[in-house]
Amino acid sequence: MKVSYKNKSLQDNLTKLKSDTSIGFVPTMGALHEGHLSLIKRAKAENKIIVVSIFVNPTQFDKKEDLSNYPRTIEKDLALLKTVDCDIVFIPSAKEIYKNNISASHFNFDGLEFEMEGKHRKGHFDGVGTIVKRLFEIVKPDKAYFGEKDFQQLQIIKKLVEKHAISTQIVGCEIYRERDGLAMSSRNTRLTDIQRKEAPFIHKTLKSAKEKFKEKSISEVIKWVENEFEENSVLNLEYFEIANIETLKSAKRKSKKSTYRGFIAVFADNIRLIDNIALN
Repeated sequence: MKVSYKNKSLQDNLTKLKSDTSIGFVPTMGALHEGHLSLIKRAKAENKIIVVSIFVNPTQFDKKEDLSNYPRTIEKDLALLKTVDCDIVFIPSAKEIYKNNISASHFNFDGLEFEMEGKHRKGHFDGVGTIVKRLFEIVKPDKAYFGEKDFQQLQIIKKLVEKHAISTQIVGCEIYRERDGLAMSSRNTRLTDIQRKEAPFIHKTLKSAKEKFKEKSISEVIKWVENEFEENSVLNLEYFEIANIETLKSAKRKSKKSTYRGFIAVFADNIRLIDNIALN
């Protein structure tokens, strides 16, 4: 496994390994867990060379404290990557990515960026678009792998590739969960014992909402979810929305022609957890 800290070093390592073969890419912010490894294993099954990046991107955090509190476990991450036969790990500095101007470019994602997470995290998707586009330019992967836990992000990256004529194929992968249903996230390590014990309530509520969606109206399902969290003393609901998966716009009434997902964001004190579920 090669570790590159500079763009040129990465390019040199790719040149040594590549001979008309496919590159699979998994961009991460580190603090790796089994969810990340599942993406890498999928990439490994479909490509000859696997590149994983580890970069905590400053331009996608709307709160400085969230950036500073984001877990950084580089030695553990490298040990985990060896277990899944990763070929190249790219660990750039902010200067290597942004030179002397650590700021996000502005993107038009046809309105996808203004829904859900976009409403609550100003500028977040400009930061995501900036770093993903830059990494694609550096790595030039044939395929890139993203988890459906960040489903809105996945749709936005597909739009990024479409609008900027990037040749990389975007592959969405199912949410990888703990045995108790909690969606795997690097933020889970920050939960207290009490919070961690209560956190599976998020997925449990989503599964119940899916069942209710079969018979109830959209407004009734949303109200039910809101009531469930009002009775929870550990988790605070930021939002629950039912949206069309193509436009990500909140749905008011069901249509048999549309496909919907339920999207949720929850706080455990200052730790923010997101999840989603297919409804039909």
